[in-house]
Amino acid sequence: MNKKMYKVGVLGATGMVGQRMIALLDNHPWFTVTALAASEQSAGKSYADAATWQLDTPVPSWAASMIVQKSAPPLDCDFVLSGLDNAVAGEIEEQFAAAGYPVISNAKNHRMAADVPLLIPEVNAAHLDVIDRQRKNRGWNKGFIVTNPNCSTIGLVCALKPLQEAFGITKVLVTTMQAISGAGYPGVASLDILDNVVPFIKGEEEKVETETRKLLGGFDGERFIDAEIAVSAQCNRVHVRDGHLECVSVEFSEQAEPEAVIRAWRSFAPETTKLGLPSIPDPFIIYKEEENRPQPRRDRDAGWGMAVTVGRLRRCPILHYKFVVLSHNTIRGAAGAAIADAELLAAKGLL
Repeated sequence: MNKKMYKVGVLGATGMVGQRMIALLDNHPWFTVTALAASEQSAGKSYADAATWQLDTPVPSWAASMIVQKSAPPLDCDFVLSGLDNAVAGEIEEQFAAAGYPVISNAKNHRMAADVPLLIPEVNAAHLDVIDRQRKNRGWNKGFIVTNPNCSTIGLVCALKPLQEAFGITKVLVTTMQAISGAGYPGVASLDILDNVVPFIKGEEEKVETETRKLLGGFDGERFIDAEIAVSAQCNRVHVRDGHLECVSVEFSEQAEPEAVIRAWRSFAPETTKLGLPSIPDPFIIYKEEENRPQPRRDRDAGWGMAVTVGRLRRCPILHYKFVVLSHNTIRGAAGAAIADAELLAAKGLL
C-alpha cells in the first residue's frame, strides 16, 4: 500500500477536464492538490473567480480559495496532471517534463509518440518500461510524459483486453454514440444537437483505430509493437450529457461459446488488482444480464464512474460476436483515467 502523500499540480484547471480532476482529487488518499494552473487570463485570480464551474457537486472549498498560477514551471508539486487543451498542451507538457516533473496528460498531443506510453493501468501497465528510453531520447533527467487514451477508446479497449487474452482478436467494428460533454464546454451548439445525431467528430475515428492497436500491442524494450488487429470505427455525437455507448463486433482467433466470453470479462484480474489503486474498482468490468442494458443514464456512474459496463452479448452473423459497451467519458475516459495512471506510477515508485 502506498504511504506517501504526493503533491499534485493541475494544468488547465479551469477547463472541464481540470474541473473533473479537482472534484475527483477531493479527499484523495494518496494525492493532495498544491497548485492549480491555467491560462495567463486566469492567473492571479482565485479559482472560484477564474473557473466557470460546471459540475453538479460544488467546488471544493480548498480549491475555491487557491490562487491560479500560469501553466509554466516551477510549481510546488511532485507531478502534474494535464487537462490542457490540445492547442497548447504539447509544448507546455514538454516544458514541465524537461523541468523534472512527471506529466500525466489527457491531451492527444503525445499519445502516439514512439517513446510515450499510452496507458490504461488494467490493460498495458508494462508499457511504462519505455519511460527510461523516453528520458534518454529527450535529455530529461527526472521528468517524463505519460498519456491516457481518447475517451471513446478507453471503454472499448477495456472491454477488448480480456477477450484478446482469452481468444485472440483479429477484427473489430465499433460504432460510438458519444455524449455532448466529450466536446468540452460550451460544447456542441444546442441547435446542432437537440433532436439530432451528428455523425462526425473530427479526428475521433482515427484516434480509436490507431490508439486501440497501440494499447493492445506490446513493448519489446526498444519500441511499441501494434497489435495485429483490424479496427474500423464510426463515431457519432448524440444528445446525452455523459456516457459514451459503443456497439462493437469482434472476430476471434479461435472459437468461443457465449458463456466463455462472459466468463472472460467477469474473471479478468489485471496486475493492478493487487496494487490497491484507489480509483480502480474491483471488478472494473461489469456485465449486465438485462437485455436493454447498459444505458448511459442508468449505468455511467458504476464504480464511481470508473467501471466499464458491458451487455447484450450475442453472436454476429458477419464476425463472431457483438455487444455493447458503456463508459463515463469525463471520468473513466478523461480525468479519472489520468488520476488512475498517476496512482499506478505512484505504486510502482515512478513519481
